[in-house]
Amino acid sequence: MMKSEKGSSVLIDLHAHSMLSDGVLLPSELVRRYEVAGFKAVAITDHVDSSNMGIVLSGLTRVCKELNKYWKIRAIPGVELTHLPLQLFRPMVKEARKRGARIVVAHGESPVEPVIKGTNKAAILAGVDILAHPGKISIEDAMLAQKRGVLLEITSRRGHSKTNTHVASVAKKAGAGIILDSDSHIPEDIPSAALFKKTAGLAGISKDSLQKAFENSENLLKGIIRLT
Repeated sequence: MMKSEKGSSVLIDLHAHSMLSDGVLLPSELVRRYEVAGFKAVAITDHVDSSNMGIVLSGLTRVCKELNKYWKIRAIPGVELTHLPLQLFRPMVKEARKRGARIVVAHGESPVEPVIKGTNKAAILAGVDILAHPGKISIEDAMLAQKRGVLLEITSRRGHSKTNTHVASVAKKAGAGIILDSDSHIPEDIPSAALFKKTAGLAGISKDSLQKAFENSENLLKGIIRLT
């Protein structure tokens, strides 16, 4: 979220899930609820591996193209690469982009799931856009993210958010960019400006750093739009 030229709030969420993975809403219903909540854009980044990537992106690219014809909110097709063998991140990132993913998120080393150690580094090296809920990410991996232009996620998602303070602190030391997302799965997860600000505050993020995080979302969105 950031201030537009007219001073109005611009809300962006680049990590959300539909019923094409483990969310509960159809993509169109998810996007509509985000539109009603005042969002400028939402990325539907459903969980994928080699078993379902083709099916998920076939559906998401089609529905996002249709919705963007008629609604003001920007719907972005994407994926979240989840629990992959480390060796598969690079080819899966390449395949996802080839199949139409406009944003690629990696399921980072969250403290509440048995993610393979080394996933954070493998995902960064593979060229994802966002490393979601990266848990106790090391300073070395955060520095690598800074070098590769990968944004580290501060999340409002319960459980995953336990390490937000650590992620924010390490990102600051490494000079890595951060981004605020919801990782929404159900209607109640859809955030507001107030929730994003609260999440940032609990993570110890300063007002200036929060504004920069909002700008990172906006800049990533602008890059996606230029490619479409």
